[in-house]
Amino acid sequence: MKILITLITIFIVLCLNELYWRKRNKHNELNRKLVHILIGTFSAFWPFFLPFQTIKYLSLAYLGVVIISKHFSLFKSIHQVERHTLGEVFFAISVGLLAFITNNKWLYATSLLQMSLADGLAAVLGTKYGKSNQYKINGSTKSIIGTLTFFVTSLGLLIVFHLLGHLTFSYFYLLLVSLIATIIENISIQGLDNLLVPLIVLILIK
Repeated sequence: MKILITLITIFIVLCLNELYWRKRNKHNELNRKLVHILIGTFSAFWPFFLPFQTIKYLSLAYLGVVIISKHFSLFKSIHQVERHTLGEVFFAISVGLLAFITNNKWLYATSLLQMSLADGLAAVLGTKYGKSNQYKINGSTKSIIGTLTFFVTSLGLLIVFHLLGHLTFSYFYLLLVSLIATIIENISIQGLDNLLVPLIVLILIK
């Protein structure tokens, strides 16, 4: 029953976002990032009510759906972007890969939220407030506002889960991890940060 509810929840989020996009047909990047935040954050807390083995199977199903959807453009609101990106594919891979590396729900949630929440908020705020402070790196347009948002959110998440999950790290080390995650997010191309950021953060705090 929990698996069914999980799948239905994701499907509803995708459908509502698609309907909204088709009606308004604008701000596509913001639409994508909204889904990115909602589904990514939801997935981060799967270990709190689903076994890790189930998460592995769900991630494979999710990856299959993403590939089919991308190939046939089923959910155009999250696939039609100006730049070439495999972000959605790497997103699905991360959900399952982290479950293979750790069986600690706090480590899993902390790492995956780096991708969904920190990266998502950085894109939203960067798009809205970062037009006057943009810069180019590896062919991608970034902004100082977006980068600072990622760093602050990343550090905040690590501190919260450091306290709630009883992670035994110094605050200086958490600061360093956030800095590394921010650099990786900046230099990654074609959505590869959706895979590298949570993976490297997990390795650093595991």
